[in-house]
Amino acid sequence: APCGLFVRGKLPEEEKPAVAIVGARDCTTYGRNLSQWFGGELAAAGVQILSGMARGIDAYSHYGALKKDGATFAVLAGGADMCYPESNRDIYMELERRGGIISECPPGVRPLKYYFPLRNRILSGMSDLVLIIEAREKSGSLITADYGLEQGKEVYAAPGPLGEALSAGCNNLIRQGAGIAISPEQLLEVLHILPGFNMQENKIVLERSENLVYSCLRLQAQSLAEICAKTGLTPGETLSVMTKLQMKGYAKEVYKNYYTLS
Repeated sequence: APCGLFVRGKLPEEEKPAVAIVGARDCTTYGRNLSQWFGGELAAAGVQILSGMARGIDAYSHYGALKKDGATFAVLAGGADMCYPESNRDIYMELERRGGIISECPPGVRPLKYYFPLRNRILSGMSDLVLIIEAREKSGSLITADYGLEQGKEVYAAPGPLGEALSAGCNNLIRQGAGIAISPEQLLEVLHILPGFNMQENKIVLERSENLVYSCLRLQAQSLAEICAKTGLTPGETLSVMTKLQMKGYAKEVYKNYYTLS
């Protein structure tokens, strides 16, 4: 964990889901369209979009979120007062107003090659899910995916054309077990955002504690003790959360202190 963070704007809200979207700087039109699509539709549903404000996929995911009036945040590899690259000055200015610019580096520190892999652990650590869109076989974006896996995050990759160098990293991630990102709606389901509502108008999401418990539920009944062991919550906390999930129609008690997905 970093010793502290420097922030311009604000930090992501802990009770709202967050997705980190990262990928190639020299992206294709396919990657640009995907990142804007995912960034925009997820943001419209109330998901906070995090990225690194680099050229390419990072920038377009921020653009997508901003176009939908969503909250988006950048984790930088230099001081939070240093706009890098300068070509993304327009994004930088909007982020300060409608999201946040975050760094563990003190003000005035210029972005150096050494800091970029380090900042990726913060990017994934602040997110509930990491999405990789276009990455070469040895891309720096894959470092974010590795950190996400180490931190117990959901990791998804957008598939790309076979033989395309910019898709090799994502396709390999999928081969190794990462989730296949096929649509924003699919990721909303992974984040347990209520399906069937208009994403532009309805921002109904589960609280973080509810997400934690819900992610442990299965179609097969599990005891209260099993769920407590998986979540690390006390029986009292788990029962409280479970009551909320049942009221929202996400869970049901099949018999005393045994629960399944609704």
